[in-house]
Amino acid sequence: MIKSVIGIGNALTDMLVNISSDEVLSEYGLSKGSMSLVDGELQTAISKSVAGAPHSLSLGGSAGNTIRCMSRLGTRVGFIGKVGNDGTGEFYEQALRNVGVEPFILHSDKRSGKCLSLVSADGERTLVTHLGAAADMHKVDISEAMFEGYDCLYVEGYLVQDHELIRTTIERARARGLRVALDLASFNVVEENREFLRALVKDGVDIIFANEDEARAFTGEAESEAALHHIAAMCELAVVKIGMRGALIKRGDEQLHVGIMEAAKRVDTTGAGDFYAAGFLAALCEGLDLRQCGTLGAVAAGKVIEVVGTTFGEEAWSEIFRLYDEVRSRSLLF
Repeated sequence: MIKSVIGIGNALTDMLVNISSDEVLSEYGLSKGSMSLVDGELQTAISKSVAGAPHSLSLGGSAGNTIRCMSRLGTRVGFIGKVGNDGTGEFYEQALRNVGVEPFILHSDKRSGKCLSLVSADGERTLVTHLGAAADMHKVDISEAMFEGYDCLYVEGYLVQDHELIRTTIERARARGLRVALDLASFNVVEENREFLRALVKDGVDIIFANEDEARAFTGEAESEAALHHIAAMCELAVVKIGMRGALIKRGDEQLHVGIMEAAKRVDTTGAGDFYAAGFLAALCEGLDLRQCGTLGAVAAGKVIEVVGTTFGEEAWSEIFRLYDEVRSRSLLF
């Protein structure tokens, strides 16, 4: 049983922009719902093209979102990432401390990374990321001592831009006896790194989170259930999210389908997958069963899509805590 989780990922600040049409996506050849790594010049150009549209800033990064949410749900967590020696980097580190995350923050001479999140009218988000200092994190930065006192390492698939970093991090965590959870992050990331990711999973990943597009890209299976079986044969626990239909979960001979929590309003899907993983893992750390884990994942994901970005007010957190108590008591199960 895992009780504490340390995440590693790209330490990014999100700039969320609500776009009235998808014209800018076509103009720059961006696949809707994808994540694209770009240089600072291109990110600036895209930012200028949507200047004047409603926007907001918040802490971001896939694993960072998951870890911050888990902390608020009561799990002991830490986070490994790299930022610049600038105000954005200082803000990022302090914000982690403010929500109870133990920060293992490295520093670079490069400017802190930023993710431009283009939110379409239907709530779908397309990510345009300039990693900056986040990409300056390398395997030499990772020590086994970082994993002391933790039971599980949570890895965001976006780190696959540095194969040696992700491989070494997993090896050093496993040397300390940690279990490893991996979120596949984005279908285009999986497509571009499929063989590496498959080898990585076979060598030592215990838990995999994927949406149906990522699962299809990873396995080559057209059907979500077939993809689930394929992934579950490679690891201990597989979770395949199937959009508005919920999620398929399999561990050993146990397989189930868990539905979604209907959102009061679907504003922005940014962070939905990250918060699903947070709710699921938080429940797993409490020793809850798989249906409870899937339900809490659905609750967290359902609440985050009701807001722009991934930052909740206290009223929303109070509602999440209430629902979480219902999940614990089994009075709320999907």
